[in-house]
Amino acid sequence: MPKAIALFSGGLDSTLAILTAMRQGIEVIAVTFLTHFGCDISDRSSCSKDPFSAAEKFGFKVKLCHLADKFIEIVKNPKFGYGKNMNPCIDCRILMLKEAKELMEIFSADFIITGEVLGQRPMSQRRDTFPRIDREAGLEGYVLRPLSTKLLKPTIPEQLGIVDREKLCNFCGRTRKPQMALAREFGLTDYPAPSGGCLLTDPVYSYRLKELLKYNPAPSLKDINLLRVGRHFRISDGWKIVVGRNKEENDVIRSLSENTDYLLQVEGFGSPLTILCGNPSESALELAASICARYSDAKKLPEVDVAVSNKDERYYLSAQPRSVGDEILEMYRVERKELTVAVK
Repeated sequence: MPKAIALFSGGLDSTLAILTAMRQGIEVIAVTFLTHFGCDISDRSSCSKDPFSAAEKFGFKVKLCHLADKFIEIVKNPKFGYGKNMNPCIDCRILMLKEAKELMEIFSADFIITGEVLGQRPMSQRRDTFPRIDREAGLEGYVLRPLSTKLLKPTIPEQLGIVDREKLCNFCGRTRKPQMALAREFGLTDYPAPSGGCLLTDPVYSYRLKELLKYNPAPSLKDINLLRVGRHFRISDGWKIVVGRNKEENDVIRSLSENTDYLLQVEGFGSPLTILCGNPSESALELAASICARYSDAKKLPEVDVAVSNKDERYYLSAQPRSVGDEILEMYRVERKELTVAVK
């Protein structure tokens, strides 16, 4: 029986690509690549839809593979550049295919399947880009894109008669109507709505990441995960403040904090959990305490005690919430400052 390795995101396109191949009697081993910048697919509760439901329903195996530091390196220095934000789409695809090639050799598979659709993504899913990606991955002729096969050059598995080209698709562009019709044909009803998925396409997150890499070229996993939550304030090159916006974010910040970090909170009031990373001065700690108090329910009080925890030490700092005005917050806030032109 022919065998293929399939890149599987859990989305509609990659699922349909797998089912289209399985309909031809091809054994499929799906692999889901994890990064620090996407939905944690290994935690079903963190995704809007269960990415494994299709695998369970239609009977194909899914293996998880974390790209870890390999992916961070291409985010920092992509050979083929970025998309609109910090998304290195072409380099990302090449890396995933290189990893899939290793699995293809391990499992003695014949080729690789992806759910890419010609013209769906402006950077990585173009007629001229597909061959470049395949060559860079060392897989020229061995990557089958079942949803757009009839619009592309025949691949080696087609030429060898492993795959019947006429039973594949000619989907093109951003519309999902053909995919939805094919899903109904397969009886596939539970699939997620289309979304970017990758945080690197989000302008707010991308700006935070670019700012982090500017001051810390080798960020820790904690540093990267903190970018997902809270309000961020860069006070100096060596340290910054992250302020939780709700209970869920407070819980995330607490779970990510390390023994060397400073955690600040106003006790007895609704209060954000504020984390201070680095080795701050006394004046920096006082500023962090005031910012924490400024975002708490005690913000209208002239003075409030802020609890500070660091290592095994716990103490209180007196802070003045009103001493931190909007202009100070805006000066330190990590966000894109758009230039505005006054119209006379």
